[in-house]
Amino acid sequence: MLVPSPNWLDSGDNAWQLAAATFVGLQSIPGLVVLYGGIVKKKWAINSAFMALYAFAAVLLVWMLWAYNMAFGPQLWPFLGTPKPALGALFETSQATIPAAASGMPPLAFPMATMTFFQFVFAAITVIILAGSVIGRMNFKAWVIFVPLWMTFIYTVGAFSIWGGGWLATLGAVDFSGGYVIHLAAGTSGFVAAAVIGPRLQRDRDHFPPNNLLMALAGAGILWLGWNGFNGGDPYFANADAAAAVLNTNIATATGLLVWTVIDTWVYGKPSVVGAINGMIAGLVAITPGAGYVSGWGAISIGVCAGVIPWLSMNVLQKTALFRNVDDTLAVFSTHGMAGLLGGLLVGIFADPNMLVYIGTEKEAPGVSVTGLLYGGGTAQLLLQIYAALFVIALNAMGTYVLLKIVSMFVALRMDEATLLIGDDAVHGEEAYALDGDGRRTPTGSGDAGIGAHPAE
Repeated sequence: MLVPSPNWLDSGDNAWQLAAATFVGLQSIPGLVVLYGGIVKKKWAINSAFMALYAFAAVLLVWMLWAYNMAFGPQLWPFLGTPKPALGALFETSQATIPAAASGMPPLAFPMATMTFFQFVFAAITVIILAGSVIGRMNFKAWVIFVPLWMTFIYTVGAFSIWGGGWLATLGAVDFSGGYVIHLAAGTSGFVAAAVIGPRLQRDRDHFPPNNLLMALAGAGILWLGWNGFNGGDPYFANADAAAAVLNTNIATATGLLVWTVIDTWVYGKPSVVGAINGMIAGLVAITPGAGYVSGWGAISIGVCAGVIPWLSMNVLQKTALFRNVDDTLAVFSTHGMAGLLGGLLVGIFADPNMLVYIGTEKEAPGVSVTGLLYGGGTAQLLLQIYAALFVIALNAMGTYVLLKIVSMFVALRMDEATLLIGDDAVHGEEAYALDGDGRRTPTGSGDAGIGAHPAE
């Protein structure tokens, strides 16, 4: 008699994890591919989209050949797993487990293939977010080399330390779905990369209008709903906490978007679509570290903070003399780095112990949860969140600087001035739009005039 699967496999949990992973993958392709392609100046639409598309493909091979087990495999050091492939038939079809973290969760009810793919899409989107800081001038050849190196030596360390059962997880620091591992990491590394590579042409910094805001909005919409898989998949079960995480994600995101729009209107006199996208992203990012740890009230509070603090970071802090010298093209530092840091710290304040990730029985009841300052947990969790943030910032700042210096020994990090003047046609021999009616390319540089960038951009 044949059976479709072993007893340990729960078809509902497996189906949800695969669906959640697909939602997260859609955030990158087409989500950020489309968002980047539409939000940038016309001459950089293809290059920006292609940087995201390349990274998604490159990370998958790196992930399967060695990086997955560095992030989630058997412990090699307190901050890193053992590098080895995740490609064997027995491995892919065996019951999923995270060896160093297994004692803190129930036995997983899906195969390693599901786990590997689910964690891959998180890894891929991280470096794609980082790309937003350096688009419009980073040499594509340098990007080709940098992505595998960054994934191998930086992302895996942060992921294992917090998610893979490493030293920060052992201390008790938490990151529900990537506020630190993904967004603070990408924001920090992106800012350092922008500083090392240097700025865009001054004419591009002065005038960088989106070439297609409707396309950017389509990408933003995919990003928003794709986040349901981002946060809803991280209990690793289709349980009540997964449902709460999805709901909290949408509550915080809507709040962040509305608060950002209100501030834009108050300060600049007009509501901005680009500003609304930034507020949406800040809300998504800020709720990510605590989506399954906070209640709906906490989600609203985090959304308000996400609409205010990252707005101030983008519109005030990043315009100061200290930060203005660093050309962070899409303000990843504010919408991802600052929002991820904010969300991680707010876990230490708003985490509600009644939000059970896993339900306990007998002596283990009520189960796995986190208690923040407002719920009688004192400052213990907040301090742990601060320690984890400092580690992630230091790791990404120093690691990215070193990797870029190494890459620069073999290939220029920045495009030459002539290429920067032309854009996509010079880099790829292609342009985003052929608008002369006969399929021929428009003259280089045309079509850049149009909707003025929002003052915040």
